[in-house]
Amino acid sequence: MSKVAILGAGRWGTALGLVLSRKGNEVMLFDKNPFVVEALKEGKDPYWGIEFEKKPFATTHLEEALDFSQYILIALPVQVIRKVLEGKSIKGKIFISASKGLEVGTNKRVSEVLKELFPDCKVLALSGPSFAEETAKGLPCAVVLAGEDVALLREVRQLFSSELFRVYLSEDIVGVELGGALKNVIAIACGISDGLGFGDNARAGLITRGLVEMVRLGTALGGKAQTFYGLSGLGDLVLTSTSSKSRNRTFGFLLGQGLSLEQAQEKIGQVVEGKETVKAVKELSEKLGLYAPISWAVYRVVVEGEEPLKVARELLLRPPQRDFEGL
Repeated sequence: MSKVAILGAGRWGTALGLVLSRKGNEVMLFDKNPFVVEALKEGKDPYWGIEFEKKPFATTHLEEALDFSQYILIALPVQVIRKVLEGKSIKGKIFISASKGLEVGTNKRVSEVLKELFPDCKVLALSGPSFAEETAKGLPCAVVLAGEDVALLREVRQLFSSELFRVYLSEDIVGVELGGALKNVIAIACGISDGLGFGDNARAGLITRGLVEMVRLGTALGGKAQTFYGLSGLGDLVLTSTSSKSRNRTFGFLLGQGLSLEQAQEKIGQVVEGKETVKAVKELSEKLGLYAPISWAVYRVVVEGEEPLKVARELLLRPPQRDFEGL
């Protein structure tokens, strides 16, 4: 039995709290929302009404959570992580990032942000195809835990891993984090396509060619190509691009159906990480001289506010490239 502090008691943070609780761990969840915290103190999650195996601790005080354990699970929206943690004195902790995205402005991965803030701490990344609700209910899923220290990876895996929550290991934290971030942009593209009524064939094409863009950018930034064909790449991409449970795909779908950016965001009511990540993708791909037409098309719709059908038609009019790089 171990103690784990979770920063961010949204759906994903709470779902992981339930996973940890089922393994017999003591869990403390931090969130700024007092209603969420009070519900958690009663022993049930505030989203699906699922009981924790062990009643969790919950707090609105960040320092209390940081002092709770050496293991700190990050489940905050990527764009607020720096703001929440900057200026805190944290040494010798083990961070486990479960947040997927790139920081706007710096284009940094979450582990890079955490290492910049806390050089003395170790950082791992948890990613893969895992919707919060299904994870919370204990339905089977498989994820990947990445980091540079294999012994530490095996140690942390024991906190989570079970027959219903399978945790695979990877030493490619760069690729794992980028896979979890970049797939959200392609999921928005697939949602727009579905919203426009383009059908299953178009979605399959977007997923496949979108994966090419992910590999192209991801390897240029230091990830291994094979990682993007694993759980945090292809696995998460397929899940997020095809299910109505996906916030990123749903956001794109609403845009494809004619809703404005503001209307789509309001209807979802949660953070859509791909909406911010696409800004970093656009900047990085152009800086590196990489071809990323699907991601650029999403940028035009999501950031520049162009009409989805117009952008989609222009995307379709491009001359097809080689199916595989180097041919």
